[in-house]
Amino acid sequence: MTTTRSGARFIDIHLLHTVPYANLNRDDLGSPKTVRFGGVDRTRVSSQCWKRAVRLELENLTGDAAARTRRVPLEVANRLRHAGWADDVAATAGQQIAAAITGKGLALEPNGGTSVLLYLPKSALDDLAAVCIEHHDALTAATTRPKPKKGEKQDTILPRDRVNEIITSRNGVINLFGRMLADAPSAHVDGAVQVAHAFTVHDTSPEVDFFTAVDDLTKDADESGSGHMNNAEFSAGTFYRYASVNLADLRHNVTDWAHKIPDDALAARLAADFLHAFITAIPGAKKNSTAPFTLPDLAYITVRADRPVSLASAFEAPVRAAYNGGYATRASAALDDYTARVHQLLAGKGLLHHAHATTADKPLDNLGARVTSYDALVHAAIAATENR
Repeated sequence: MTTTRSGARFIDIHLLHTVPYANLNRDDLGSPKTVRFGGVDRTRVSSQCWKRAVRLELENLTGDAAARTRRVPLEVANRLRHAGWADDVAATAGQQIAAAITGKGLALEPNGGTSVLLYLPKSALDDLAAVCIEHHDALTAATTRPKPKKGEKQDTILPRDRVNEIITSRNGVINLFGRMLADAPSAHVDGAVQVAHAFTVHDTSPEVDFFTAVDDLTKDADESGSGHMNNAEFSAGTFYRYASVNLADLRHNVTDWAHKIPDDALAARLAADFLHAFITAIPGAKKNSTAPFTLPDLAYITVRADRPVSLASAFEAPVRAAYNGGYATRASAALDDYTARVHQLLAGKGLLHHAHATTADKPLDNLGARVTSYDALVHAAIAATENR
């Protein structure tokens, strides 16, 4: 693995994030997800759940969205219909897109979608439609051909190289989070960020909320009672959240391989965008009924030259609430104390920079310099990767 010229290889971000009554991530029964850690049950939010929230926040920040979907043929066909194409020709064009992907094409589901999920920039859908427009006459003629039988290879009208170039194109989100498509190995991108499952630093017990919905027109019908009754489960707590950015992998993903030159400026910008999004993003489950739009109480960022270091073990012993209630202050103290022990064990090796931003009044002496804002925290971390 290569390292950056500065020697900075990883940016670790640690958050303490208090979330009120909410259900950010449900299991198959609708209950908040949990994990048993340190002998007690904690509320958990899966990395997949929070990563999606971060991805959507990133797309909002950068204005460059990606889509994970089976609907590529259908979406291309819809664009062509909006351009005035006949339904059958547009549908044929969508099918030809699937047939041109990889060397053998992708199978289609009965609804016209691909048999596997594709992950590509949303702008690629317009590019695929443009390729179809260039081959309008051939696609129109293809509508009169007999459809291939099941298992029979479909001839392709569209240029495979061009279609696959578009299918395997990337944007910033894909360069950060990676992509895997077994049927198209050339589309594979190693993710440059690793995200841990979030968990509460203390024990939790989900609470059952019994609720009813009123039928506004029962009075006119001379009826009483609710129109709907049900139960839902929620929990609340202070979460430890952690993610790591592999700067070497990110630089690799944004390298211009024709000239073998990594785009360092782009890598730095993507890393900064990810850190901002990781701090501010929150999953949207049950948001209309809980509005859990809090910000982290503490953000701690480190830049390391050796390896990522999670501080999750700071909370293996569950934090106890303060006498006047609350976990956030004691969780900050626990993180501060554990970080000091980690620094002592490692003798400071590998740590190039660290700093924190917090709502707490008490100083946290082992988390580097205290800065006044999340923006300043992220800016300082990125600057540290460039200056060392």
